[in-house]
Order: sequence, then C-alpha cells, then structure tokens
Amino acid sequence: MNTSDKQYLNIVENILSKGYYSQNRTGIATFKLPHQIMQFDLSKEFPILTTKFVAFKTAVKELLWIYRDQSNDVKKLQEQNVHIWDEWMLEDGTIGKAYGYQISKFKQIDKLIDTLKNDPQSRRMIMSMWNIADLPDMSLQPCCYETLWDVEGDRLNCMLVQRSGDIPLGVPFNMCQYAVLVNLIAHVTGFKPGIFTHVINNAHIYENQVDGMKLQLTRKNETYDAPTLWINPEIKNFYDFTIDDIKLLDYKHHDKIKMEVSV
Repeated sequence: MNTSDKQYLNIVENILSKGYYSQNRTGIATFKLPHQIMQFDLSKEFPILTTKFVAFKTAVKELLWIYRDQSNDVKKLQEQNVHIWDEWMLEDGTIGKAYGYQISKFKQIDKLIDTLKNDPQSRRMIMSMWNIADLPDMSLQPCCYETLWDVEGDRLNCMLVQRSGDIPLGVPFNMCQYAVLVNLIAHVTGFKPGIFTHVINNAHIYENQVDGMKLQLTRKNETYDAPTLWINPEIKNFYDFTIDDIKLLDYKHHDKIKMEVSV
C-alpha cells in the first residue's frame, strides 16, 4: 500500500494551480496554501515518497539528534556527514535554544513515555518546541514544532503540527522522520503504531523549485509500493536507539530531484 505519493502530489498540484503568490523573509517568492493535511495508517504503510529519492538515513539522523540526543550542536550532525543545519549554525556551533534544546529543557521525551505507560488516556500528551520566551535565541524557529499523542486501544496515534512546510525539500523529510518517531515511541511503550496525521499551516513551494515539482508530477502514475520499516526488537530504551537499529527495507524509488534550499 502506498498513499504517500498520492496525498503529497495532490498538495503539490493544488499549490501550483491554486496557490497564493507571495514574498517572504528569504527574498524568494513562494506559491502557498494554508492548512494542508496528510494522514497515514502506520499499521498499513510507512510514509515515504517513491516518486523521488528521499534520504531516509539523513532524516533519521536528524530525528535522533533532536529527540534522542536532545541536541542543538550542529557539529554532532556534521560528524555524521549531515549538513542540513550548516546554514543556520551560529558562532558557537549551535542553532541556539532551538529544537533538541527545548526537548531537553523540559524532559519532554521522558514525560511522554512515562504518561504513555502510566496514564495512556491522558489528553495532555503534547511535546512542543515553541517556547515563546526562547524564540529570540533560536537561529531558526522550529517548523515542525508540536506533536500531540493519543492512545486508542493498543494503538498509538500522533498528530504533527508544522507551522511552515517547504513542500519540495522539508516535508518529504518530515513526513517520514515523524512516522519513525511514532514507531520508536510505540515500540518502547508497548503499543502498536496507529494513525499519523501531518498538518501543515503554511505549505509552500519556492519559485525556484517549480520545475523540480513539475518533473516529480510526471511520475505520479509510476509509484512503487511502500517500503517496510524495521526496528531492532532488542532495543527497549528509547535512548539506546542508533541509526543501525532503524532500517528501511525494499525502498524502491525514482531518481532524486535536485532543488534549492531557501534560507
């Protein structure tokens, strides 16, 4: 089963045909639409695009950096040959009080796991990186800033709220890495992965990315089956996961599409 490409490319088509043309802080105009939503049943598919190559390992390394390492140190990513945060690195080598800093500051992973184990019907299971007091001290304020968690029987559901989504480059990473996070949290708390809902407040395509998106749309009728996520069954503690414990099996895809990042 694969609904990832269909849902994603529907958003792309809508932005290109109906999107509002606007300027923004980067100086490169975008076509944008508000309130775009994708939803996946993680018991039936792992959401990753097949109409282009998505660097799964890089996405997972960033995810572990934020939630396992709870780090803001860009050098830790560079040591793993991950350079997606280089443009936002400050003089001290960090991204300021952003992302993993906020997860660590409030022990958010520990609190989520504890609540899932001891009060799974709580309606207050939220992790947020949107700390208003610390926003001025972030080199980039978080795009994927909040997750809301819910238990339905033996299934763990999650909603990701993203204030701003670079559809060609950021969102393909985000949709698969947060699906991984749901699977990891479910694994260590004894639940099965359930529904993953991805809400994007401002979904946009930069003007210089349009040609790449049109190329990807030519592949919409040539998708592959969704791959399978493998998680090391021996790992019981969230903080013990490494990149080698998380693998994508049978990932078939079209070629990568090179597009520019706007900073």
